[in-house]
Amino acid sequence: MSRQESPLTVLFAADGETPNNPALPVLIYRGAVDLAGQGEPEAIIERLFTANGWGRGLWRNGVFPYIHYHPMIHEVLGIARGHGRLMLGGQSGQTFDVRAGDVAVLPAGTGHQRLSASDDFSVVGGYPPEGTYSLNRAAETEKYEKALTTISSVPVPASDPVRGKSGPLPALWTR
Repeated sequence: MSRQESPLTVLFAADGETPNNPALPVLIYRGAVDLAGQGEPEAIIERLFTANGWGRGLWRNGVFPYIHYHPMIHEVLGIARGHGRLMLGGQSGQTFDVRAGDVAVLPAGTGHQRLSASDDFSVVGGYPPEGTYSLNRAAETEKYEKALTTISSVPVPASDPVRGKSGPLPALWTR
């Protein structure tokens, strides 16, 4: 079901408004899931994430149009339909064009927002079993300071949401 061998890895530093994750890189799998002729793409991605231990709190939607981050849990985003442009890493981060079949794995603290998207843009999100869901907006100073200390205590998942236990995440996400 997944096609790409190795993900693109990008490490973002804290920028004063978004903590990002100083130890764990964002993983971006281009064309990770072959959705051509496979039926409902959201269901395909949900099955993939669930089979690989990232099925907690699955949701279907888009990505918020403002910078936000999750300081106490990692998140995976699977693009099920359409295409969009995401800003990862907060205001001083990088923009990424994503399309159906791409997957982004965001370590706790990573800022993200949707800059633009096609009308049919659909994302499946999920979380590993470890961690606690919370959402912070960038520039919330009190929450930012606390997040700088909490993100390093979020456990590294035992498996990669795209490739499972033998996938690259456990090796790439070492502290």
